[in-house]
Amino acid sequence: MAVNTADPTTIAVQKQYTTRSVTSKDGTTIGFRQFGQGPGLILLHGMMSSGQNHTQLASALADTFTVYAPDRRGRGLSGPYSTDYSIQKEVEDLDALLTETGAHYIFGVSAGGVVSLKAALTLPAIHKLAVFEPPLFMDSAVPAALLARFDREMAQGKQAAALVTAMKGSQLGPPIFNLMPRRLLEFLTGKFMASEEKKATGDYLPMRTLAPTLHYDFEIVVEMSGKLESFEAIHNQVLLLGGSKSPAYMKAALNALETILPQAERIELPGVGHDASWNSDIGGKPEPVARELHRFFA
Repeated sequence: MAVNTADPTTIAVQKQYTTRSVTSKDGTTIGFRQFGQGPGLILLHGMMSSGQNHTQLASALADTFTVYAPDRRGRGLSGPYSTDYSIQKEVEDLDALLTETGAHYIFGVSAGGVVSLKAALTLPAIHKLAVFEPPLFMDSAVPAALLARFDREMAQGKQAAALVTAMKGSQLGPPIFNLMPRRLLEFLTGKFMASEEKKATGDYLPMRTLAPTLHYDFEIVVEMSGKLESFEAIHNQVLLLGGSKSPAYMKAALNALETILPQAERIELPGVGHDASWNSDIGGKPEPVARELHRFFA
């Protein structure tokens, strides 16, 4: 998980968009950023992030598309989770965005990619779809165990421990995580969160704010893992993007989707990992992602 800072490049990009909102089916407000002009393209972010993490990618696409970068429910510009939350609520949020904006293209990242695939099964407004490493498993046992431990530690007030569980379980921490004792990792994570709260993070959401949202993203992964075959009903053109440095299980999910989806194209971007689509000041490399999206959606 990257340090949240507001560098001059990101601040400059922030001046290039307007903010709007739409009301989802259950009355929840979904706020979004709007960039550029042209055919509509929605960027749906993933875990431990918000639409703010994709402002550089949105800016890079704004010469060709009207780009919408929403905050998924529970974050930033959008309203809270409902007590009856499920992936269907996220599909309804996306449906409201599609209706409001007239967009027909979707780029879903990580858990946002899982939502996008689920939405493509039922929403005819989606004409073309790109996803970046949806964290789908062959069965739900692994993510279910991860969710159970995460929830237990959060309930005990051990937020740093819960975040370490999430990072190690999803294999998204830096490689040094595998060499460090867990207790030290928890200590360092707690210190980082405390430090982050003392300094400005721009419009980025801090880790302590984002941590509770992991429960809901893990729910999505548990709900959809072991159900990859259901996506064979998606007849849209689908671009499957991933990074060469990403975890093996994410590459396996893309391999499975490439086999299952009738009109799938698979691209692996060299030298990048799961955070490739994020802003460069928080570890991303959005330029190669933007190039592939330009090519695919054009």
